[in-house]
Amino acid sequence: MRTTINLDIPSLLQAYRSGDLTPATVVSHLLQRAAEFSHHNAWIHLASEEELAPYLERLQQASPDELPLYGVPFAVKDNIDVAGMPTTAACEAYRYQPERHAAVVEALVGAGAIPLGKTNLDQFATGLVGTRSPEPWGACRNSFNTDYVSGGSSSGSAVATALGLVSFALGTDTAGSGRVPAAFNNVIGLKPTLGRLSVRGVVPACQSLDCVAIFARTAQQAQSVLTVASVPDPEDPWQLQAPIGNRPMPSQFRFGVPSDEQLDFDSDEGARALFAKSVHQLESLGGEKVTVDFQPFLDAAKLLYEGPWVAERYLATSPLIQEQPEALMEVTRGVISQGANGSAADAFRAQYRLKALKHEADRVWEQVDVMLTPTTPTIYTIDQLKQEPVARNSRLGTYTNFMNLLDYSAISVPSGFLDTGLPLGCTLFMPAFQDEALLALASRLHPLACNTVGALEDTLDSPALTATAGTIEVLVCGAHLTGLPLNHQLTSRNAVLSETTETASCYRMYLLAGGPPLRPGMVRDESGGTSLPVEIWRVPADQFGSFVGGIPAPLGIGQVKLADGRWVSGFICEPIGLEGAEEITHLGGWRGFLQSR
Repeated sequence: MRTTINLDIPSLLQAYRSGDLTPATVVSHLLQRAAEFSHHNAWIHLASEEELAPYLERLQQASPDELPLYGVPFAVKDNIDVAGMPTTAACEAYRYQPERHAAVVEALVGAGAIPLGKTNLDQFATGLVGTRSPEPWGACRNSFNTDYVSGGSSSGSAVATALGLVSFALGTDTAGSGRVPAAFNNVIGLKPTLGRLSVRGVVPACQSLDCVAIFARTAQQAQSVLTVASVPDPEDPWQLQAPIGNRPMPSQFRFGVPSDEQLDFDSDEGARALFAKSVHQLESLGGEKVTVDFQPFLDAAKLLYEGPWVAERYLATSPLIQEQPEALMEVTRGVISQGANGSAADAFRAQYRLKALKHEADRVWEQVDVMLTPTTPTIYTIDQLKQEPVARNSRLGTYTNFMNLLDYSAISVPSGFLDTGLPLGCTLFMPAFQDEALLALASRLHPLACNTVGALEDTLDSPALTATAGTIEVLVCGAHLTGLPLNHQLTSRNAVLSETTETASCYRMYLLAGGPPLRPGMVRDESGGTSLPVEIWRVPADQFGSFVGGIPAPLGIGQVKLADGRWVSGFICEPIGLEGAEEITHLGGWRGFLQSR
């Protein structure tokens, strides 16, 4: 199927600027389109034109140049509050009418986005299948084939995005709910770092592990939404401030994969082949595959439902379970009720076990920069799920349940299609607050796997992101080069090598007086210089000041011209520093000088 309106965020904004479209036209079209796909059960509450009128009226006083998400339609999982629209968490007895937006919705609406409605979900966000929603809503059905599960619990948000009913959607992700449905519907599913986005106004599942997820057509558009939604919320005690000095993704990176015997595809050889293809694609992007021991991750995943964290789900719903147990679906009630058991001793015992597993799992980052896994072992039909509703639901969380327990950021990226025509995804994950680096890598991997968006015929328009957000490039030419005495001043600040290159042919190098350590001075000389080998490092922006502050005179940071014509910030020398210096230009750079000694 093809959409008649391109819902890519940049395309929409351009159409608004040119006058080819108006937000009112887009909203009217999408409400009609949503009715055509009602059999997918994506919505719990689809807004009326009357409900959307205030959003449209506000936009009449603004423009796309003022609001980054001007007129961009989005969907909201129905456990996240939208003022004036009911919140049910897929349980009629739980229904309430919030007077205030959830913090993330408030930020997006403030940027001009239009909430088109509330989407279906596994009841109380308990499930990874999308079928645990009772009547009158019913199971949310896959956007490609309604005989298959859509994935949960954020099922409706993924399906609405995949069917071209919205440009992006919000979900939640405690155990994989923002990634499994993304994989089953051929869209991007970003689970940001736990605590990055405010969870005020989100119905709790496991409150200490809940986070808001983003479904988008491309990684670039997920990045746009994440940027807008990342607003500090002084009212949310669960929100965290990003630490300083995060390590950017190096240009040449190592990625970890589980060993063959630790990979589970539930006998689906097609899924195995798709994952092998993702591995090769990541290698084609400059990645080096490293096989790692995945057992600590698998053991941590088991803690989520086999340990005391289920008690958090019970705390969130216990009044309803105690007073109206029949209001919950049997499978939902069965899972959550387990949380009434256990003791404080059990909780502490599990915390100790998790601490040990995280210590073990985190050792992987000594070997690799990023991890790659399948998002799920396979995909099931709704009939298959009915045969083993609990076991198969649990199996879908094999590669997702550990993520928040171990405090990692993750993104599900489309990895292609099975012979059945159903999509699957792969997952990239990194330590906390590496969301931008993940998005940048996903933006390069995604186009290698497929060229369409969701279940649509829309051509994938996915410009690659750069992972340089929050970093500053610094050119070094002497003792800061890799392996030399002052290189630690870069690595201790989590700087990473970006590239090895040469200057333009207009520089001279001198051995400065003094030391140790011996230091070169590089000066520009248009009349008789040469090209010199240099390295460019990416330094976290919040570490740049302390790095520059440690540079002694006569050296400093200025603009250096490269052989390809670019200008970058790098080490230069004041003319006064050449007094008593020895020219070493003819030795071919600092390493050449060291070898000559």
